[in-house]
Amino acid sequence: MTRLTLNRTGARTMAWRSSAVLAAGVLTLAACSGDNGAAPEEEPEATGSATADGGSEAAGGDGNAEIRFSWWGSDERHTLTQEVIDLFMEKNPDITVVPDYTDWGGYWDKLATTVAGGDTPDVMTQEERYLTDYANRGVVGDLAALGLDTSMIDPSVIQSGTIDGKLAGVATGINAYAIVADPQIFEEAGVEMPDDTTWTWDDFVSISTEISDALGDDVYGVQDYGGNEAGFNIYARQHGESLYAEDGSLGYEDATLEAWWQHLVDLRAAGAMPDGARSVEIAEGGPEQSLLGTNSGAMGMWWTNQLGAISSAAGRDLVLLRLPGESESERTGMYFKPAMFYSVAADTEYPEAATAFVDFLINDPEAGALILSDRGLNANTDVRAAVSDQLDPLEQQAAEFLAALESEIVDGPPAPPNGAADVPEITGRINEQVLFDTISPAEAAAQFTSEASAAIGQ
Repeated sequence: MTRLTLNRTGARTMAWRSSAVLAAGVLTLAACSGDNGAAPEEEPEATGSATADGGSEAAGGDGNAEIRFSWWGSDERHTLTQEVIDLFMEKNPDITVVPDYTDWGGYWDKLATTVAGGDTPDVMTQEERYLTDYANRGVVGDLAALGLDTSMIDPSVIQSGTIDGKLAGVATGINAYAIVADPQIFEEAGVEMPDDTTWTWDDFVSISTEISDALGDDVYGVQDYGGNEAGFNIYARQHGESLYAEDGSLGYEDATLEAWWQHLVDLRAAGAMPDGARSVEIAEGGPEQSLLGTNSGAMGMWWTNQLGAISSAAGRDLVLLRLPGESESERTGMYFKPAMFYSVAADTEYPEAATAFVDFLINDPEAGALILSDRGLNANTDVRAAVSDQLDPLEQQAAEFLAALESEIVDGPPAPPNGAADVPEITGRINEQVLFDTISPAEAAAQFTSEASAAIGQ
C-alpha cells in the first residue's frame, strides 16, 4: 500500500517544442485488440510555429492543417461544440477542425476501431477510466512536451492526467464529490446545519440519525452512498491511503474499506437511511428520484455538477458541503475530478495545430464563454472566473465551492489503472450485498479487494 505525499506537484515548464511521434498503439477495448506498434527510428520534424496573436502556422506542405476532433455527448453538446470549432477556425484560418462525435455508448467502440485501423483522431476526448490504457499503448502524446500552457490549472488536476511522468490528458473541466444537503429538512427536524470544515464521520452518522428520528414518516438523514467508489477514495485518502496507488495497484488496507462499509451498516441499522430494497430502487432512479430530489432525505453524496438537476427535482435550493472527516485524520481527502480529458494523438500529422486547438479549448475566454459548464466547470481558474457571471446561480455556487477547496486539496489521485472500468460494477454489486446483509463489511472488503485486483491485473 502506497501512502500519498502531502506536497503539491511543482510548477511545470511550458515551452513550444516539436513533438516526438510515439508509437501508434492498439488499445484493447470492446471488440478490438492487437499488437503494439513499433516506434519510428527517427522523429519527424514539425514545420509549423505559433504566431504572436495566438493563432498558428500549421505544419504541412501547403501551410494548412486538417485535424479531427472526437467527443461524445448529446445533440445539445454537439451543437455547442460546433460553435466552439467555428470560433477556433475563425481565429485560425489555416487550421480546419473536422468534427467526429457520437453518443457515450458508441464512442469507445468507435475510438478503439479507429485506433486499431491507424486512423486515431488528432484530438480526442478521454475519460479517466480509459486514459491509462491509451497512454500505456502509446496512442496519446505528452501534452507537456507539446508545449501546452497549463499554468492556470491546479497542479492536482494536472497530476490526475499525468501517467508515467507524461501529461496524457488535460482536464476539460472539474467536479468534486461532495455532500448535497437540504437546509429545509434540517430546519424541519430542528437540527443545525453542520460546520463542514470540522465535522467528523461520527458527527455525520449522529446528525443523519437525529434527522430521521425527528421526522420519521419515510424521511431519512441520508441516502445510501456505498455504490460509488469516489466516496471511499476520499475516505481512504483522509487516512493516508487511496483507492489506487501510483504504481497502478490498490492503495488501501482492507480494514479501511471495512470501516467505510461499517458506517453504512450503522446508518441503516439506526434508521438513518432506507433499507436495502428501497436503497436499490432509489439508486436506479438517478438524481430526480433521489431522496433529495423527492424531498424525503436531508443529505446525499453527489458530484458538484449534479447540484442543478437535484435542486430542480427538489423544487428548492440545495447546498454543497465538504465530506465529513476532512479535518479529522492525517490529511484532507477531497480532490478535483476531471470531468473528462482532452488528449492529442501521438501520431498526429499536425502536432502543433492539434495542441493549439486544445490550448484554445482550455485557455481561451471566448471558448470558455461558449462551453461554460458543459464539460465541467472550467479547469482554467482564470477562464472560470471570467465566465462566472454567465453561470446560473447553482453553477455559481458550485464554482464558489470548488474555489474554497483549492487551498485544502493536497493532491490529485493517480489515474485509474488498466481495467479500472470494471471497478464501478464491482463496487455497486458488492454494496448491494452489504445493503441486504448477505455479507459483512469485512467480507465485503475482502471480496472487493480480490475482484478489483483481478480486474486491474494485480
